[in-house]
Amino acid sequence: MSQDMSTVDLHTFSGWIDPPTERQPAVTGEVTCDVAVIGGGVGGMGTALRLAERGQDVALIEAEFCGYGSSSRNGGHISGAPGGDLRMLKLFYPKQMKGMVLLADHAAEYLEGQIRDHEIDCDYVPNGLSFGAISPIQMLRVKTCAKILKAAGGRGQVGTAEELGIPRAFLGGMREGVGGMLNPGKLCRGLRGALVASSARVYEQSRVSDVRRREDGKVVITTPGGTVIANKVVLSTNAYSGEWDITPERLSIPAWIIEVETEPIDPERIEALGWSSRTGVLSQHQIMEHFRVTEQNTMVFGVRRLERGTSYPLPRDKAPDPGLVQELADAFHTRFPSLADVKVARAWGGWIAITSSWISLAGKLADNVYYSCCCNGHGLAQAPYVGSLIADHIVDGTMHEDLECIWLDRPKFPPFMMMGRAGLRTIWALDRFNDLFNGHKRRARRAAADIS
Repeated sequence: MSQDMSTVDLHTFSGWIDPPTERQPAVTGEVTCDVAVIGGGVGGMGTALRLAERGQDVALIEAEFCGYGSSSRNGGHISGAPGGDLRMLKLFYPKQMKGMVLLADHAAEYLEGQIRDHEIDCDYVPNGLSFGAISPIQMLRVKTCAKILKAAGGRGQVGTAEELGIPRAFLGGMREGVGGMLNPGKLCRGLRGALVASSARVYEQSRVSDVRRREDGKVVITTPGGTVIANKVVLSTNAYSGEWDITPERLSIPAWIIEVETEPIDPERIEALGWSSRTGVLSQHQIMEHFRVTEQNTMVFGVRRLERGTSYPLPRDKAPDPGLVQELADAFHTRFPSLADVKVARAWGGWIAITSSWISLAGKLADNVYYSCCCNGHGLAQAPYVGSLIADHIVDGTMHEDLECIWLDRPKFPPFMMMGRAGLRTIWALDRFNDLFNGHKRRARRAAADIS
């Protein structure tokens, strides 16, 4: 069903939550601290919170407000498995596979603990996350990934759509044994509140224009209103990591993705899909489609396309393209024909970071500049967890085995393959070509007929 896109609210921030009405002060003059954290997403907030808990003199510097970036704009998945294709990860990183699986599992548990300890009301439901298959080929991939996950110590249950409680439009899948769904905007607002209430100094509205090391080893961070001079710095800047020369070359590339939310749906219509678990579902396309139900009985879905950022600084306050919103709406109605009358209410987007290896990374430059790049678009939990481990490493000088698994002594990264505009278009076209022959439309129509 084609929809008049002029009726859709195209957000330049997020559809999950409004921006905070107040801001923390900007950097003015010269500020000194022991540790400076650059970036106020879930990774930076997790790092600064842990440093404050450990009694460190820490200052966090954020260009807009804490939670401004992709941390508040994503689909709200808490995943207990590594992002990316587990088959490829096993092929290229066989020795790290167990460590990456345990890292993802522990990260989900860590974030659950943060929600509990800071009493954050973010609509969290610990109902796992499902890898959904829309075809026999995708189901074969799911079963292979499940074996890899189990062999590495992960938790997951393979089953039919009915056994997993996911929509019958899917053939079946694997449901993770940890994690679930939440409102990422509310999560960020809760973490921001905890951070502001801590001993950490929080500077918002302070866009960093330069980061450099002086001859005496101290790091000088330049903002429009002043400078921050720190003994140690943690770069937790995700998609914005390429804005300064100090950042390792090819650490990540920025990619713009969008999320779409429907108008409220009668709960009985959602239940009629067979979605008894209400767990979020990720398709097994090369560029995934994901679907989830919110506490308001709306449905949020994305991603389907990636738009690569080509230069820094990245565009801010960017609204979704109506054509891409329409494409996602069409995909939603194809997957759920019984909801063909349900309209899209709003859409938003954000910049995520993708590493060339598709795995989380962390390391250190010289002896006092730390960096991390986590998530790759697959779940919120790894960024704050890795940030907390970096904080403990700074304080104690020792390294947790979960951090050691992704730690790089030398920040050298391979070139990005298939991540240019032509490459991303080719991957999208391959997904659509496969969809012509995998029977997913017929399966979706049959599932809709069962409802009627």
